[in-house]
Amino acid sequence: MSSNQKSRHAVTALSAAMVTAALALGVASAPALAAYPDKPITLVVPFPAGSGTDSVGRIFAEEMSKELGQPIVVENKPGANATIAANYVARAKPDGYTLFVTTNTSHSAAPWLMKNVSYDPVKDFTPIARGGNLPFILVTNPDRPYKTVKELVDYAKANPGKVAYATGNSTGIVAGGRLAVATQTEMLAVPYKGTPQALTDLASGEVDFMFTDFTSGTPFVKAGRLHAMAVSTAERSALLPDLPSMEEAGVADFDITSWNGYFGPAGMDPEIVKTLNAAINKVVNDPATKARLAELGFDAFSGTPEEFATFVQEQYELWGKWIREANLIPE
Repeated sequence: MSSNQKSRHAVTALSAAMVTAALALGVASAPALAAYPDKPITLVVPFPAGSGTDSVGRIFAEEMSKELGQPIVVENKPGANATIAANYVARAKPDGYTLFVTTNTSHSAAPWLMKNVSYDPVKDFTPIARGGNLPFILVTNPDRPYKTVKELVDYAKANPGKVAYATGNSTGIVAGGRLAVATQTEMLAVPYKGTPQALTDLASGEVDFMFTDFTSGTPFVKAGRLHAMAVSTAERSALLPDLPSMEEAGVADFDITSWNGYFGPAGMDPEIVKTLNAAINKVVNDPATKARLAELGFDAFSGTPEEFATFVQEQYELWGKWIREANLIPE
């Protein structure tokens, strides 16, 4: 090999070594992509502390944090039929650190009940997983002169416009409206910011009856402060076997329940969605947690993000139909 060849070979070898060293330095100095999650997660609840969704959401947050290895902080943002919280989440960064546990109130009913909803319940959110169903019960003040649904309806017919029902969420609004239409009675709806205050006023006699979630209403019933008359579904609930269904109580074609599910802002990374969905499914399939939720009257189950997305679209259309049939005018 000539001296020139040797020189060129040495330069080439040196250049290759320098490139290799530079690449190694670049890899060493480049920040590693953090595994999700690497910091606390916020779970936004659209109802007050003490509501059914809040109570159930806190159990999910506790159990999911064990699976994900990070704290999940519950943040209550109640008001305006859950639209305050929905707007907040819809505008959050879609990085998986702001999640939304909500119900049919924000995603099925509010867009039909309110004139100025500034979010799209389908386009502005990433469906993560179904959480389950929260059965509703029809409760009344025990001092009222009716103990059954039939007696309530008969009394309302004899006293048009004098029977008032409280509403703490969209399920209560729609259920009350459908009851009035189905029984051809004139009843007065009294809106509340949330279920806890509505139940307190019902127990004190400020209003006459309401449809409430089992979780919030049962303590009042057990304490004798309220009287339960029926579940808001066509069939009896396995969680409440002693209560008649609305069909049994004489109100035909009445089948309303509150669904529960988890969302993030639109545009979330599919891998983060997959991680969260797996954590939620593990929670609902854990026998101890499922039993704990059942004590609150919550029927826990889940599925895939795709199944939940289809369900949300179907429920949006169904609740629109119910609201139109109940002659509920957007406000």
